[in-house]
Order: sequence, then C-alpha cells, then structure tokens
Amino acid sequence: MDTPIVNEIVKKLGKLPNNLQRQVLTYVEALQIPATRVVSGQQLLQFAGTIPKEDLTIMQEAIEKGCEHVDINEW
Repeated sequence: MDTPIVNEIVKKLGKLPNNLQRQVLTYVEALQIPATRVVSGQQLLQFAGTIPKEDLTIMQEAIEKGCEHVDINEW
C-alpha cells in the first residue's frame, strides 16, 4: 500500500527509537482486532443461577436506591 498517509507514517516511524516503534506496532495490531465479539445466549446460560440470591437482593437495592432520584445540580 503506497499512499501519502502511509508514506508519512513510515517517515515519522523511522525517526522513533526501537522501543517506540514496537509500541506503534502493538497499537496497529490492536486496531486490526475486531472490536466486538458475539457471544450467544446459549453460551451464557451456563452462568444462570450462579449469583447468590442475597447478592442479587443487594444489587437490586443499590440500583433502586441509586437510580430512582434525580440530582438537578448534576449538570
């Protein structure tokens, strides 16, 4: 691929020390990994029922307490 952007990146990359070039390479490789992974509901069923009922109650209470009021000074 020979485009002005690629050429500019290569020029600037060549001026960086090896450790930073490696960091750029790692970043570019990370950009190529798909951002989302799809997990089917069937795969998630194995976790159904694994949270203790007491913990679910605590979570529900925290959500209700934290989500049922409006802080008009928040914005």
